[in-house]
Amino acid sequence: MKVIKVEPHGFYSNSYILTADNSAAVVIDPSEDSVINVLAQNGLKCKYVLLTHGHFDHVGACRALGEIGAVICCSEREKPFIFSPENLGIFGGVHIPRFSVSRTFSHGEKFSLCGINFTAVATPGHTAGSMCYVAEDCLFSGDTLFCGGVGRADLPTGNFNTLLLSVRNLLNAYANLTVYPGHGPNTTLEHERKFNPYVR
Repeated sequence: MKVIKVEPHGFYSNSYILTADNSAAVVIDPSEDSVINVLAQNGLKCKYVLLTHGHFDHVGACRALGEIGAVICCSEREKPFIFSPENLGIFGGVHIPRFSVSRTFSHGEKFSLCGINFTAVATPGHTAGSMCYVAEDCLFSGDTLFCGGVGRADLPTGNFNTLLLSVRNLLNAYANLTVYPGHGPNTTLEHERKFNPYVR
């Protein structure tokens, strides 16, 4: 599996393009339309989108990718939150271009997309429906776990104690994985066990 990290412009989030055959791709958290240019530059077609959660800075290119045939997926609990008044009202009222979520996952569900095997891991706390995805030795953590930190929990459906429990569950469930977070540099679970002040 090849992972291409698309770093954001401004406040937006990291996006990740995954491919097993250098043709079909899964995009995790397509925050901006720039991800479409990176797909084209690498000769890839996005077949699926996986959302870790529904905040505007993680979903900005979903509509554009859906219009060219990508199937958009998220946790079953997050789906109704994405276009809820609570989510659309954050930061004084954000704009999220309308798109449809066609497939949802529950905690522990295993599935294969574009020849890549995934496990869905529910990690509530940043939002109630936040979900991480494990593929091979990689953890795509959204805004649950960062290098040296954890996500914020002061937005609608967030809960800090629940977030910390989700992070600890990740650390207990997996010996070591490379962590691809929603913001900031990559890290590893081993590094976070040793140095992250929220989980030490």
